[in-house]
Amino acid sequence: MTAPAPAGRQLDAWLRLLRPALHRTLDRIWTVPQPALVYPEFLHLTHQLLRASVPMMESARDRCAELAAGGDPVAAALHPYWQRHIAEEAGHDDWVREDLAALGRDPDEVWARFPCASVASAVGAQYFWIRHRHPASLLGYVAVTEGSPPPPDVAAVLSDRTGLPRAAFRTLQRHAVLDRHHRDELRRTIDALPGDAQLAATVRLSALHTLNMLTSAFAGLLASPEGACR
Repeated sequence: MTAPAPAGRQLDAWLRLLRPALHRTLDRIWTVPQPALVYPEFLHLTHQLLRASVPMMESARDRCAELAAGGDPVAAALHPYWQRHIAEEAGHDDWVREDLAALGRDPDEVWARFPCASVASAVGAQYFWIRHRHPASLLGYVAVTEGSPPPPDVAAVLSDRTGLPRAAFRTLQRHAVLDRHHRDELRRTIDALPGDAQLAATVRLSALHTLNMLTSAFAGLLASPEGACR
């Protein structure tokens, strides 16, 4: 009998079946007649997601500490992962502001935008599950947001397609490198966790909800290129 694949690899395989809808939506953003008009709004959505990342992980880390003190082995194993990842993700939202500045826009305009409801739903659900289910749920969110890195030439390709300067695509370019490491580290972390079928189902639920909400958020840019959430 063949041994089952490690849990991290199983999650990757499951997500590969579900990601195409999000990928199709993202691909359509760059094939509209004037993608240069859509890109600043893409950056606003990206900023909303990135500025939420560290606070979410801090919540997961702190909840892991509470549960580990009570003898939860999964929480004990995850606490150092969140601690490392918080340091690695710090300041990424400022990269988006730098990209906006490279477009000649005010980088502080991000603070005037009302966060998209789909982004709020994606992020808000994580806080609920962290507190009322288990902080392992956030692994599903991370698997979606960091598990499919942009291609290495993303800045050059999108600069050519939009006519915008490459310096305006530094957030995507940096994540093309960083997310490969993060994806592999996440897989190893999940593989090393004590087995728990209920927690695995929670991680998948988190990932599915995140995929659905991100697809909805970025589809809004296609419906209203000037900004789905103003």
